[in-house]
Amino acid sequence: MKALLLKKYLELEYTDMPEPTISDEEVLVRVRACGICGSDIHGVDGSTGRRVPPLIMGHEASGIIESVGAKVTAWKPGDRVTFDSMVSCGRCHFCRKGQTNLCDNRQVMGVSTGEYRRHGAFAEYVAVPQHILYGVPDSVSLEHAAMVEPVSVAVHAVAISPVAMGDTAVVVGSGMIGLLAIQAAKAAGCTRVFAIDLDDHKLATAKEVGADAVFNPKHGDVVKQVLEHTNGRGVDLALECVGATDPVNTAILCTRKGGTVTLVGNITPKIELNLQSVVTREVRLQGTCGSNGEYPACMDLMGRGLIKVQPIMSAKAPLAEGAEWFRKLYNHEGNLMKVVLEP
Repeated sequence: MKALLLKKYLELEYTDMPEPTISDEEVLVRVRACGICGSDIHGVDGSTGRRVPPLIMGHEASGIIESVGAKVTAWKPGDRVTFDSMVSCGRCHFCRKGQTNLCDNRQVMGVSTGEYRRHGAFAEYVAVPQHILYGVPDSVSLEHAAMVEPVSVAVHAVAISPVAMGDTAVVVGSGMIGLLAIQAAKAAGCTRVFAIDLDDHKLATAKEVGADAVFNPKHGDVVKQVLEHTNGRGVDLALECVGATDPVNTAILCTRKGGTVTLVGNITPKIELNLQSVVTREVRLQGTCGSNGEYPACMDLMGRGLIKVQPIMSAKAPLAEGAEWFRKLYNHEGNLMKVVLEP
């Protein structure tokens, strides 16, 4: 089969690879679409340590089942499917509590850490364990179904946050996850959602997908602006989708006393925290990781138009051109957001 192989760091090659062999509990999926994730872009140069070559990356994908293992009964060839990016074990303490995203033995599709290597979906075929598969309804195209994984990250972040009808929210960072978080917060009952970013182009997209007001720190005091829009109190919920010191502290300062800050982004491993503002104002600070069974809800939201992914999709291209699109994304060319590759 043809695949886009990370041959060595910063070198991607469209080449022939062996077709995956499936176990009794797996299915072979013919990939129709696979999105380039920001974690893939950060991984190609070796800086994350989670894309050790040689590796076929790709975990935001959809396709059609080609064949099934001997013990697979719930799926059949021809089924339209997508799948979770995380492979949970089903046996550990957290899996048995229903927190599969926190699995002690989790692996990630298209990731190699040195401890394991699991080839992903930048290929014509990918082997997928049956327990992480989800059917794709007719209301969602396979192209859009490749976006369910990032949608689920935003939906899970909102799902674990306390949200009441009529709440206000701010989303700090209008990258792809931030844009999806704006829509997820609206769908959950927030009547006003604000967006903060340093890029006016991203903020324009934030308005397009439903942000009620947008603020750029380059053009003014964004904390003051958010407070002015919330009668001086601050928002009920802040979703921080960058993961660096300044955006995290901006999220905290925009949040009312007793409110919640949910940390989604993790672009830097360590930050300096405005601890006094958290403690003295009793702000709830929590992290979120991946998703935990939200795929069906995500596809329903997408199918009903409550979460729109088309404005976030910058381009789609043949898998054979994947190396060039990786180069453009790595070099931050052309205001690109999401690029979907099609084998």
